[in-house]
Amino acid sequence: MKDLEKKARGYALKNAIAYNGKAQQGAVISALFNEGLEKKDMKKYGKKISEIVAEVNALSLDEQKKEFEKIKDSLSEREEREGLPELPNASKGVIMRIAPSPSGPMHVFHGLNASFSFDYVQKYGGKFYVRIEDTNPENIDSKAYKLIKEDAKWLTKEKAIVIIQSDRMNLYYKYAEKLISKGFAYVCTCSAESFRELAMEKKACACRSKSVKENQADWKKMLDKKGFKVGKAVLRFKSDIKHKNPAMRDFPLARINESSHPRQKKKYRVWPLMNLSVSVDDIEMKMSHIIRGKDHRDNALRQEMIFKALSKKYPWTAFLGRYHFKDMIVSTTAFRKGIESGKYKGWDDLKLPTLISLKKQGYKPEAFWKMAEHIGLSEVDKSFDKKEFFRLLDGFNQQ
Repeated sequence: MKDLEKKARGYALKNAIAYNGKAQQGAVISALFNEGLEKKDMKKYGKKISEIVAEVNALSLDEQKKEFEKIKDSLSEREEREGLPELPNASKGVIMRIAPSPSGPMHVFHGLNASFSFDYVQKYGGKFYVRIEDTNPENIDSKAYKLIKEDAKWLTKEKAIVIIQSDRMNLYYKYAEKLISKGFAYVCTCSAESFRELAMEKKACACRSKSVKENQADWKKMLDKKGFKVGKAVLRFKSDIKHKNPAMRDFPLARINESSHPRQKKKYRVWPLMNLSVSVDDIEMKMSHIIRGKDHRDNALRQEMIFKALSKKYPWTAFLGRYHFKDMIVSTTAFRKGIESGKYKGWDDLKLPTLISLKKQGYKPEAFWKMAEHIGLSEVDKSFDKKEFFRLLDGFNQQ
């Protein structure tokens, strides 16, 4: 650990000097991975590395340079890539994505998260999808479709391929029927409460033993307006009912929802849930690598099960830690309420950290690309001071 602390401080100093006195923990961890640190070690050493980065950032740039000169020889001689590491199996190009929901335009953290994947598409070649996930008819702002398309066009300089999930409903139905026919999905008519109680006891409900033909018939009843009522049936994936993680036990794939959809109106009454629609799209779009928030770790496991059931290889996946501003709320819902109350003039109000606002203020897409590379891939949560964050982004914007 003593040697690790020394190297962590050395790489933190090096990174800080390269970026105007402020080291990013992700870049330091990436360098330590090159030295032999493993992901499983992060639980043990993550807090200490964070403390070292904070200590280095508290020094002046001159102090950082003086200290680095004393310890730089202890660092690895080989050249390490700060920020984004190389991707495996990427030599022939990559297919990657970001998946915003249409609750409003993209904001600063969407810009960063998209840039991680887009940086790799630019490096290796391939395709970058912006997939608008709107299969939940509620909490959709109809104006967001156009706003997100414009954000994607600006952030990627028109290289993004924009896809809208609700335009692909028949495809999701096709895959649901395929899972049913293969015996990997069943229609459950148990109440949510009774199913939850059984699942917690690692017990199967009676619906699980139905034949393929019975499930096919019940699926048709879900689709039929004269069939099952709202809340009376759900399509479930047949996983391991004794799985150690209760969230993995026969999770839902689709539900009945008769709310009017902003784009599709009342055309559909059965809507795929996230794990079905995401799996289908990732398969159909031949996704090769996925970078997503670590809060989707369970979803990634569920989707991997669906891939396996369909004899598909699951994409390489990396997880990102959460971002937190210490002195600013980043929430599309909060922004909308502020606009409705008159606090903000609109989505492009200069006080909002939306991409449309930042574009108006003179920020360039390249600033986000460089910022993402500087932060690096890391599962460690990051807290930002608003003033310091934008000072750093300003620096990349001027390069």
